[in-house]
Amino acid sequence: MNIDVLRKKNRQLTLLILVLIGMTLLSANITNFKFMHSLLSVSEAFKWIASNLMITGESLQKLPSILDKLLETIILSIISTTTASVFALLLAILGSQATRVNMFFSTLSRFIASVFRNVPIVAWALILLLSFGQNALTGYFALFLTTLGFLTRAFTETIDETSNSSVEALKATGATYFQVVHNAVIPECAPQIVSWILFMIETNIRSSTLIGILTGTGIGFSFDLYYKSMDYNMVSLITMSIVVVVIGIELISNYVRRVIL
Repeated sequence: MNIDVLRKKNRQLTLLILVLIGMTLLSANITNFKFMHSLLSVSEAFKWIASNLMITGESLQKLPSILDKLLETIILSIISTTTASVFALLLAILGSQATRVNMFFSTLSRFIASVFRNVPIVAWALILLLSFGQNALTGYFALFLTTLGFLTRAFTETIDETSNSSVEALKATGATYFQVVHNAVIPECAPQIVSWILFMIETNIRSSTLIGILTGTGIGFSFDLYYKSMDYNMVSLITMSIVVVVIGIELISNYVRRVIL
């Protein structure tokens, strides 16, 4: 019996692999994508990167101004994430099966999370550009709305997965709704909530670079400016600065997550 089950799983896996290969070949044929040409172009691409994207002494002299723009991007990411997390927590409490007030608010919360999460951040930025123009406020709202949708979904699932024992114990003692949320739900979910917030700060720092290109702010604007002027030495410096900062923040957030979880 076990052998028959194993053979069946192997046949299913083989069929899945063949389907994926077929879809890949079909997509490549439709889009006129050439695998061999792409592989042969990789070496040429690395040669161009090695010969053009070099950090020089002249570009290093502009490092202070780059760091100022990078700091602006980091601050914007942190502010948009922390403010969105407050509203996301409120929506998650209303949307969770464990803490919902009624079905209407639960459905509304999940609908808001679904809409804001599934609209790409670039689309939000382009839409908001029509109202607010090219400024930091546009970037803030684009990050805020996307973060709100993602964190609302994450927080809702976190609360749903919380053990109901403490909730039921407080309800049995006659605790009010707010006492249950404050004394049972929030303390138990706090480590996971903080972990999600740290994750979104990392993500938003990367996203805000792209948003800055559209809104004309932060490190994204500097990258776009030097890229269009074909100053690849500065482009290399900006890229490396972003990489170093993102890795540094990721290491810090990973350490914090290990401590609190």
